[in-house]
Amino acid sequence: MIKFTSNEVRDLLIAFFFISLCFAILYARRDTNALIQILPIVMVGVGLGFILHELGHKFVSMKYGYWAEFKLWPQGLLFALVTSFFGFVFAAPGAVYTYANYITDEINGKISIAGPIVNIILAIIFLIIASLIYTSAFSSETLRIVFTVCVLGYSINSYLAVFNLLPIGNLDGSKVFNWNIGIWVVTIGVAGIMTYLSMTIGVENMVRIIVGV
Repeated sequence: MIKFTSNEVRDLLIAFFFISLCFAILYARRDTNALIQILPIVMVGVGLGFILHELGHKFVSMKYGYWAEFKLWPQGLLFALVTSFFGFVFAAPGAVYTYANYITDEINGKISIAGPIVNIILAIIFLIIASLIYTSAFSSETLRIVFTVCVLGYSINSYLAVFNLLPIGNLDGSKVFNWNIGIWVVTIGVAGIMTYLSMTIGVENMVRIIVGV
């Protein structure tokens, strides 16, 4: 059973709101009206992506018998907010800390890769849902909103996956790389292709190709 402390819940909620705000600023391009409209939509994609990413780390850590707790990183949160005004988001508002006297590179790598894999799976789910409702999305305001959520959900989750897999600093990618280079190459390759497609072709055009429109 996964247990949370009150401080952990508080930190998760703060990080969730501010990282959602960062991506909303990024997509709204400094347009205040657009920011207000897009924030709730972004919160769905980021909410699932961010929260489940961190829960992925926590679940695997606790599966191995370790205590794990998410802690906010205020400097990272502030940096994410600042970078959102410059066309990208350095998404590192905090991390799940695993408490252990000793942990092998393999276990550390498996704990670390859990988060990005969650983001990859979520991105694929968002893409599938977007493809299933695409033909009906333009005749229903509700489905149009759901489609927009899915488009942003795919973009944000694929980006979070590739970002966290970068083998730098204390990001997940460093630990996965130290554990198994082959698995790191495959995982960041998949996440990288997904992100590249969303940034070049665009998610809606990807959906059009999938449904054959």
